This record gives sequence, C-alpha cells and structure tokens, in this order.
Amino acid sequence: MLSLKQVSVTFNAGTPNEVRALRNVSLSVSEGDFVTVIGANGAGKSTLFNVVAGTVGVDDGIIMLSGDNITDLAEYQRSRYIGRVFQNPSLGTCPGLTIRENLSLAAMRGKMPGLRRDLKKSQEDWFVEQLKTVNLGLENRLDTDVALLSGGQRQAITLIMATLMKPKLLLLDEHTAALDPNAADKVIGLTIQLAEENKLTVIMITHSMQQACLVGNRVVMMNQGKILFEIAGTEREELRPTDLIERFRSLNTGAELADRTLLS
Repeated sequence: MLSLKQVSVTFNAGTPNEVRALRNVSLSVSEGDFVTVIGANGAGKSTLFNVVAGTVGVDDGIIMLSGDNITDLAEYQRSRYIGRVFQNPSLGTCPGLTIRENLSLAAMRGKMPGLRRDLKKSQEDWFVEQLKTVNLGLENRLDTDVALLSGGQRQAITLIMATLMKPKLLLLDEHTAALDPNAADKVIGLTIQLAEENKLTVIMITHSMQQACLVGNRVVMMNQGKILFEIAGTEREELRPTDLIERFRSLNTGAELADRTLLS
C-alpha cells in the first residue's frame, strides 16, 4: 500500500549544521495496517511523515502509494489521498469558520469548488451522524466557531475532517500530545473507532509507550534517522512499555535519552 525504498533526507548539507534526518529508510505498510512510530526526539519521525505527505523532498529513494510513484508529487496533490492530523489542535481546523463550514471544506477535498453550496444542503445530516460518533454533543453545535471549542473537541473535529472522505492513508503526528489525559483518551478511542469503521490505513507517531503497546498492529522504533526495529504479530500482542524501553536500550548507547524521552 505504502512503500518507502531507501529514502534519505539531509538538511543543511555541506554545512556545520548538517543533519541527516533520514538514512536509507525502507518501510512497507499494508492496507489496513495501524502502525505506531516511536523514538527519541530527533529520531526522524516527523521527517518521515513530511516526506510521505510531500512537505519535504527526498534526496534519494522512492515513495510508492497504492502502486503509484508519488515521490515527485506536490503536497496538495497527495492531500487527495493522504489525511493528516497534527499535534496542535488549531492546525487542523480553520478559526473563524463554524463546525459546519470546516466539515464542508473537508468534504470538498478533490471535488470542484462549484459543488460547495449543494454539498452543504444535501450532506448536513451526514455531518450530524459523523459528529454523533464523537459523543461530545457537537452535532448540536454545527454553527459554533471552532475557535470556541476545547482542544479535545477541536482535535475530534480534525479527526473527523481527516477521515471524512476515507483517505488511502491517515498520518497522526502526536495528535494527543497537547491534550489533557482525559481528552487524550477520548481522542485515542475515537481514532481507533474511525480507523476500524472506515478500514483505514494509519501511521501514528507517539511518545506514549502505553499508546504504542495498546493501539495498532505494528510498532516501528526509529533513532538517528534509521528504523531500529519493527514489532508485529504475536510479539506485538504481548508487548509491554518496559519491553520497548529495554529493547531500545539494548540497541542504542543512549540509555539515559531513552529513559527521558520514551517513557510517558
């Protein structure tokens, strides 16, 4: 479904500030997979997402999505097939627009702008049904400006917007990190629900070892621009947070860094 082959990215090449963000990374994600990506700060997780989404170009390597080579496609072209939710809830919605208007914009992805007015009228009931799944009463607040919502409510709206048109791939970039524990639990629950109901292929970056062990069917550990290891199958089903820390420490000399940045 998604395939990265020997992808490399270097920032500030040839200068004292050179950073090799990705080093010959290869990764295959099958349709329906839910992959959690973990690693210390600076491991290359966000750069991995950026090259898939098209916000960062690659120096070397190939990116394939559903059999198509998307390596040279612009970000806006990939956005028809790739949904993304960021850590900051304010990045996924448009302040100054209502919930209804934000959902309408999401539903317009890949369609002609001239259809917008009819879309709002014919699909309002659809929006209401989608909002009911959040169980936050947002279906009764379609005309509320999203800027007035809490972080958890806004991130829930962002998730619905990102999945409304069933993207081929959903990227979740630490999408619960800025939320309080209660809101984070609700958003994770909604994430799992939407992924299962819509049969989505998902890659989620997280610093939470608890999330990495409880959510999804595969775990990928990154460090210094490389994939250290992957865990799937029976081993993944029996995985505990301490197992991930110990495995990382056994493969990396930065044990103290692992303890500080991977435990949460």
